[in-house]
Amino acid sequence: MTMVVMTILGARPQFIKAAPVIRALAGRGVHRLVHTGQHYDPNLSEKFFAELDLPTPDVNLGVGSIEPLSQLAAMLSGLDRVLADYRPDVAIVYGDTRSTLAGALAASVRGIPVAHIEAGLRSGDRQMPEEINRLITDAISSYLFCPTRTAMDNLARENRAEESHWVGDVMLDQLLWSTSSCKVERLDQWKVKPKEYVIATIHRAGNTAERKVLADLVAGLSRCNKPVLLSLHPRTNLALERFQINTEAIRLIHPVGYSDMLSLVRNAYKVATDSGGLQKEAYLLGTPCVTLRDKTEWLETVDAGFNQLVGHDPEAIADALNSAAPDVTPQPVFGDGHAAEKIVAILLR
Repeated sequence: MTMVVMTILGARPQFIKAAPVIRALAGRGVHRLVHTGQHYDPNLSEKFFAELDLPTPDVNLGVGSIEPLSQLAAMLSGLDRVLADYRPDVAIVYGDTRSTLAGALAASVRGIPVAHIEAGLRSGDRQMPEEINRLITDAISSYLFCPTRTAMDNLARENRAEESHWVGDVMLDQLLWSTSSCKVERLDQWKVKPKEYVIATIHRAGNTAERKVLADLVAGLSRCNKPVLLSLHPRTNLALERFQINTEAIRLIHPVGYSDMLSLVRNAYKVATDSGGLQKEAYLLGTPCVTLRDKTEWLETVDAGFNQLVGHDPEAIADALNSAAPDVTPQPVFGDGHAAEKIVAILLR
């Protein structure tokens, strides 16, 4: 009997994580790809599908940007219809977004086993929607694929050791596949030189919903003694305009594709971000990270001295960005670059 696997995704980080798994699935059963439409901006969706050589989705629910509960309801309703039509043997979800939660819930209600890739991450901050998404998704998943030993330990404490598998991080798989595209020449379009700039991103609701928080983040970035390139998420762009925050001291750039972001991160002096995925990519590429949050799910990067948590305090942000880079070497805590193959082997077994 041919196995039917359904991948459910909807946000930029999930496109990156899914790419190596979809390649590993090629020719091994039937694969269906469902896009919720959570990220619909071409710079955050179509550009990544083309660059990562992802197949055209079998279904795009097109939920777009609406109020969170309405968006979740639209995803659940659409996914229920899709799952009923395709009847997959397993549904794969990635990470910690609203699409992750919707995919896991919809499949679980239909009695379809859920495979959670990037399971077991915990920041300890239940004020973050992402933390709740992780907890619920892990609780209802049949397969828990962990990127680190820390994630395995977290699940063991929650009595889920039997369903847990340490496979490593699929983002490392994809990074190794794409490393040849991290070229210095790509920097010419932004007129910056290697190790002479900071690349920054801000997108989380906790950092964009209140004027003071976002203004503090911009103030901290503005005090950096090197040029700061802020790659604008649509949510952040709208918030900057709505709150009328002065950004003259930093350079705003459009969202960039995967290869361009890898090039910007690899060649930067430091990264400043509230993104979980970018914290990890910075670590893997050997670039120190300043995380614009109080807590992180990627504790290994902090323990290694390669990631500094600064919250939204302007002075702490500036001090972290202007300090010397840490004299440490990132350790291989994210596996061997073959996570996708291990995941597929376990699912087919």
